[in-house]
Amino acid sequence: MSHPGPRAPMASGGRRWLAPNLSPKPGLARHAVRPADAAGAGIHWLRTLQAKGSQRLAPVHLRHRPVSPRTPPLHLIALDTSGSMRRGGRLAWAKGYAARLIEQAARAGDHVALLSFGGQGVQLLLPPGPARAAGRERVRPVGGGGGTPLSACLNEADRLLRKTQRQRGAAGGDCLWLLTDGRTLEQPMAPGSAGHIVVVDFDDPLRPLGRCAAWAERWQAEHRLPA
Repeated sequence: MSHPGPRAPMASGGRRWLAPNLSPKPGLARHAVRPADAAGAGIHWLRTLQAKGSQRLAPVHLRHRPVSPRTPPLHLIALDTSGSMRRGGRLAWAKGYAARLIEQAARAGDHVALLSFGGQGVQLLLPPGPARAAGRERVRPVGGGGGTPLSACLNEADRLLRKTQRQRGAAGGDCLWLLTDGRTLEQPMAPGSAGHIVVVDFDDPLRPLGRCAAWAERWQAEHRLPA
């Protein structure tokens, strides 16, 4: 799913994925918690040397450590549906971005959740769980209007992240994706439970307020301009 919108260069410094409309293949190497796969990284050397004895080391002597299963990271998407996002097709553009994130999470075998925040308050559109490509259909009917309850949304995002982490007993490299134009006077704190935060800036490129970049700097988060 993609939607037209004003064009702006993508910010550098992406970690896990390329921007959703640049490539269908997510860059999987940086956020996921994966078993060690470098040569020799999983070898249990004490048991290997015991098996080798006085013989020359051979592949048959190698003993490996048990590999822990990968903990899928949760990508929690917070979609701004306030009235200002309806201007210039920004909401449609952001919805396309959110849908692509869900699709990429499904391809990566990750988990995903989707929150919207606007005139209807904070709504959980997709609860945390394994990502499915069909989940992007939950984005399609989302409408916009009203204010921007950003602080309430980030509080709910923090609650969901903490709950998920308690249930699985690990953080799993969780990531919060905040899709917004920054058109609010609220100055919230960043959710402490997010391992990484990406602020995707849908502000007016011709007359930007710069709030998304300011939040990202204060939160030590990544700031992106959707391409």
